[in-house]
Amino acid sequence: MQARFNFAKASPEAYKAVAALEQYVQSSGLERRFIHLIKLRASQINGCAYCVDMHVKEARHDGLGEQWINLICAWKESPVYDAKERVLLGWVDAVTKIAETGAPDADFEALKTHFSEEEITKITVAIGTINVWNRLAVGFRSQHPIDQPAKAA
Repeated sequence: MQARFNFAKASPEAYKAVAALEQYVQSSGLERRFIHLIKLRASQINGCAYCVDMHVKEARHDGLGEQWINLICAWKESPVYDAKERVLLGWVDAVTKIAETGAPDADFEALKTHFSEEEITKITVAIGTINVWNRLAVGFRSQHPIDQPAKAA
């Protein structure tokens, strides 16, 4: 797979607009673990290798455990996530796949048991933001860096 073109260079104004939305998400007051869950899960659903690679590395950097990171793709079957994380992941799935799900009332009601309306709004903006990044990266075939393999001791 080859990159189609660099969208940031093709339209710096568009890139700046999405980056400004990202800056809002980062400074919104949402817990870092929730931002990581949102970014990783939506990127997995959307098949965005560039974003999965980036957000796994960021989650590790922020001290989140390997098991917690690795099992996001199978969150429904894993007891590693607490109740708040589980309802958040359900909402990420529902909103990312909105054409299929219609954002079910059950998922929304579950979210309301753990988050305020303000938090739900911020969470949903964060989901929308990573979906924009995913569509840019997948649509234009952005390439993630290839890490150097670790050498055996």
